[in-house]
Amino acid sequence: MVSIMTALWFSHIGGEDKVAVKPHASPVYHAIKYLTGELDASYLTTLRRRGGLQAYPSRTKDPDVSDFSTGSVGLGAVAPLFSALTRRYVDSHFGDQPPARFVALVGDAELDEGNVWEAIADPATQGLGNFTMVVDLNRQSLDRVIPDIAALRLKRFFADAGWHVAEAKYGSRLTEAFTLPGGDALEARIDSMANEAYQALFALEGDDLRTKFLDGADPAVARFADGYDNDSLKTLVTDLGGHDLGLLQETFERCDDDTDRPSVVFAYTIKGWGLPIAGDPLNHAALLSPDQIDAFRSRLGLDETNEWDRFDPESPAGEICASVGGSINNPTPIARPIAPVPISARRPVTNGATSSQEAFGRTLASLADVDGVGERIVTTAPDVSISTNLGGWINKTGVYSHEERDDHGGADRLLKWAPSPSGRHIELGISEMNLFMLLGQLGLSHDHHGEHLLPIGTVYDPFVLRGLDALIYGIYNDSKFIVTGTPSGVTLAPEGGAHQSTITASVGAELPNINYAEPAFATEVDWLLCDAIDQLSQPDGQSTYLRLSTRPIDQAPFADALDRLGEEVLRAQVLAGGYRLAEFLGEGRDEPQVTIVTTGVMAPEALEAAEELAAEGVGSSVVHLTCPDRVYRSWRNSYLDAATSARSERTVSHLHHLIPEGERSRPVISVHDAASHSLAWIGSAIGSRQFALGVDRFGESGTIADLHEVTGISAATIVNTSLLALDDA
Repeated sequence: MVSIMTALWFSHIGGEDKVAVKPHASPVYHAIKYLTGELDASYLTTLRRRGGLQAYPSRTKDPDVSDFSTGSVGLGAVAPLFSALTRRYVDSHFGDQPPARFVALVGDAELDEGNVWEAIADPATQGLGNFTMVVDLNRQSLDRVIPDIAALRLKRFFADAGWHVAEAKYGSRLTEAFTLPGGDALEARIDSMANEAYQALFALEGDDLRTKFLDGADPAVARFADGYDNDSLKTLVTDLGGHDLGLLQETFERCDDDTDRPSVVFAYTIKGWGLPIAGDPLNHAALLSPDQIDAFRSRLGLDETNEWDRFDPESPAGEICASVGGSINNPTPIARPIAPVPISARRPVTNGATSSQEAFGRTLASLADVDGVGERIVTTAPDVSISTNLGGWINKTGVYSHEERDDHGGADRLLKWAPSPSGRHIELGISEMNLFMLLGQLGLSHDHHGEHLLPIGTVYDPFVLRGLDALIYGIYNDSKFIVTGTPSGVTLAPEGGAHQSTITASVGAELPNINYAEPAFATEVDWLLCDAIDQLSQPDGQSTYLRLSTRPIDQAPFADALDRLGEEVLRAQVLAGGYRLAEFLGEGRDEPQVTIVTTGVMAPEALEAAEELAAEGVGSSVVHLTCPDRVYRSWRNSYLDAATSARSERTVSHLHHLIPEGERSRPVISVHDAASHSLAWIGSAIGSRQFALGVDRFGESGTIADLHEVTGISAATIVNTSLLALDDA
């Protein structure tokens, strides 16, 4: 990696170019940034320490900000590919930006990750001629030398996907030797050696190396080797192209010349090149001994007094470092521009029945017409755009393609699927990893490409978990985007258990830097979506995860709350995380005896149960949480702020506003179309007994009523649980 990155930084890339450095090459990256004057010397001894350099390159934690964080292998390998796609989209919509190249440095074992091939195969990433993947082909994974010769198979995979395939296989010494008499036999011998056998050569010296190399070889190879002494023979047969700076430069330039498709470079290297541990199968976690360090330092002409010195600024090396530091540096971040997002896109919906998914589609279509917002919104989906209600948006804005494509009459259909450079929806293949990788790079568009985008992705809610690693990667990178998981829960009904999500609500609530919301009514969706889009611009804003449903819900209860509270107050409470949806007094009772807490599509069951309880003389309050995440964080911050600042007074959390002190002695019955655990914290937060209802088993096909009954979230179950709670009390 020292060879590859030296060739890149000091002779190839420029200021607009973006590079993802493979995780274990972070020390090389930091060393380069130090040599170019972009990192203070005090950081050099802080690798993996608190406040120091991160174990893996991090664009949010390291002082010498990298273009992409890498760490979960496979993700950094394709992040620049999706960044190149984002650049192409930006160029299509806002005019050509300065030319930029996108480079991913990956290990050959990293290509075992399936998400790499999902990205390579997706039609949306085709034709990105400004992207190059450099494969550090050292034939080792964490624990072993990889058996078999996999390079030929890997090259075919890339070629079959339409990529330009290049290689830096043998260095200039060995390439020249191949042209000599007997050189063809030498080349055939090295090409045919098993990885394990070739790696073993690096640990051998003298006659041992000669014997190992010639064992089983054609006699012509032995005759060729007779012309070299032992040291020269080792230097020759271990001369790999990935350590030949001149060859690497030429190979990178050839990739630049192929402008119509992505490129991949297979750079043949040896792990631990130039060290005593070179090629050792166990060298991944090996440390040099003090004596080996002394010998290595001496060989480089250094000692303990000058090993950390930069090059003399007047020397050719010093001048090159200064030049690179001036052009490939870390500019001061410029804040994202604040988009003029309205507080709502449509008039409040107060009658009829509609689903939160349908409300999402209508709200988004309305936002398409908002100046300063609509043209910045870009949507994407893994082949589920229509079934997640993006149809209205697509009809208004079109599907994106970097070149005009014949739609064969598609524009005349009900859904105008006519790909063009002006379209604002990017349709992906069925890969949730690609969805979240693209959302993550679209959400960094301002930082990487100078144009702020407002990315929104839709996905079937159960399959949020398929792309979870990439979702976490995106928000760790401080990307800001919106993901809509829909439909969710067992309320999807006939689709069966394989398509019914239960733990996604907890995932949304537990991840940092993303706000999870689960509205029930159409106007809640409107307000929350507008707020989520506004969050994408705010300096302290977060990404948002909306968990929606296809179940139509009567809007009358929301209308009653709107009349009771007024639009301004109700909207504020919806955005804060919830409001009191309804009050039911029991016959002959002066006040409620139980508190029913609900979220999302369970509001109808909660209201039905409250009515039945009232008929039996039990009063109740129905608290509807539109954003359980914000309610939880409000409660947590109320004591954490006091604890960390040594204040004696605590702020009053939104939950304590929703359930005032006089009601906290009553049992709390929570119901959620998700795991019961997701809301099970409420009772402890307010000091009440709680009975949590939710979906704690795999679902099956059936009607909504069937599945609510078998999973224990029906109105009848809420009623019976409430009566049991009162009996226990």
